[in-house]
Amino acid sequence: MFFTEMWERFSYYGMRAIFALYMLKALLFDKALVSNIYGSYTGLVYLTPLIGGYIADRYWGNRRCIIRGGLLMAVGQLFMFLSALYYMEHNLALILMYCGLGFLIFGNGFFKPNITTMVGQLYEEKDIRKDSAYTIFYMGINVGAFLSPLVAGALGDTGDPADFKWGFLAACIGMLIGTCLFWQLQNKYLVAPDGKAIGISPNITRDKSATEISEKKSGFPVKRLICWTCIEIALFLLFYKVVRFDFIGSAIFSLCLVAPGFIITDPSLSKIERQRIWVIYIISFFVIFFWAAFEQAGASLTFFADEQTDRFIGDWEMPASFFQVFNALFIILLAPLFSFLWIFLKKKKLEISAPAKQAIGLFLLSMGYLVIAFGVRNVAPEVKVSMLWLVSLYFIHTVGELCLSPIGLSIVNQLAPARFASLLMAIWFLSLSTANKFAGMLSSLYPEPNPTGFYEPPSFLGYSIENLFDFFMLFVVMSGVASVILFVLTRKLQKMMHEE
Repeated sequence: MFFTEMWERFSYYGMRAIFALYMLKALLFDKALVSNIYGSYTGLVYLTPLIGGYIADRYWGNRRCIIRGGLLMAVGQLFMFLSALYYMEHNLALILMYCGLGFLIFGNGFFKPNITTMVGQLYEEKDIRKDSAYTIFYMGINVGAFLSPLVAGALGDTGDPADFKWGFLAACIGMLIGTCLFWQLQNKYLVAPDGKAIGISPNITRDKSATEISEKKSGFPVKRLICWTCIEIALFLLFYKVVRFDFIGSAIFSLCLVAPGFIITDPSLSKIERQRIWVIYIISFFVIFFWAAFEQAGASLTFFADEQTDRFIGDWEMPASFFQVFNALFIILLAPLFSFLWIFLKKKKLEISAPAKQAIGLFLLSMGYLVIAFGVRNVAPEVKVSMLWLVSLYFIHTVGELCLSPIGLSIVNQLAPARFASLLMAIWFLSLSTANKFAGMLSSLYPEPNPTGFYEPPSFLGYSIENLFDFFMLFVVMSGVASVILFVLTRKLQKMMHEE
């Protein structure tokens, strides 16, 4: 599981490390368009797990979804390679790029929620090692994320637009390795504590309570489906016509409300199951603010690294894409320590509750942006700042991420009814979808360092962003307020979790 996810993330982050730069330097898009496309892509990547989660729970099981998803993503990376190969033929390059993004989006939908769900199945329901297991699994994610910008960045981000194709090809090869590894080793290692194979049958067959519920009650009735479809259409039109979001943003934000509502109104849910699902929803809502700020790494923070960071180490200038390595490197170094820490605190009866851990993660995210905000304060736009400011931000964000993300995966696994295991994991990723699209919208507010001619500063809800200090302070306030509110709700959420 560790190495399969490592290679998949190698593929994803390798492509992500050079994607914005490819659009900016090879396809010659402006930053606002790059940010919107980037946000739409990363948003849709985490939207399609709703499809993969539902199919795994009801029909295919986790394993088949993972293999099919991996192959689809490999095809997607191949299309990205072909797009970069023919980047001089602009129209053809665009068609190939959008085809590649489509395969990547749907492939990830089948892959992502299912491999994450299977980690929890390796342990008994109340095993205290689950938080630590997900932290180790998260380390695998970041080994891939560490290696991929180095490889894809070194091959693709050379200053020559013709070289981007080699970065995408490396991502394609990584995805094929991960899928083959999973297919080859799945029967040997993917077994539950009782020795039974996991991930073969649909997840609904694992739910003992589901067998006691009639097919009529536990299924998705036509009336309820029609009702929520009408709500989806109404919300989509509200976002698209009234709020004036783009088509993809409207689809993501409306589904972010409808999909959770569709599940929580399932008549088969007991009162305790429903309360536990509400905890998943509430926590998922708060992590939107975390990831919307954190995912600036692939867009606005890449612009900052490329244009306004002194990247020279001696005579060598570090490629801007290499900065995405630091987060993954810090995860690899710190994940074993955090894995040990959670078990140690639990044994000493000093455990920090899961919602409190996530509130701490949000607070640290705010502090990371506060550090870099002071780093750029009173600095002239033409002056490049030390890379230590950006590295410090990534370090603080990494500590916050370890308090929030793997713990969130563990919460979903612990609280979700087995018959909705992959689907509710998809709801968790739906919050990432919303956050990534929101991140793209926020990244488009990135101020021009040296504007020429008439230039109107961007604004957000009346807040004018005149310079980088204003831009970074937006994330300080957003994540800081979310952290405080989540701290206040912690005790209530613990009661709703019904932990024994």
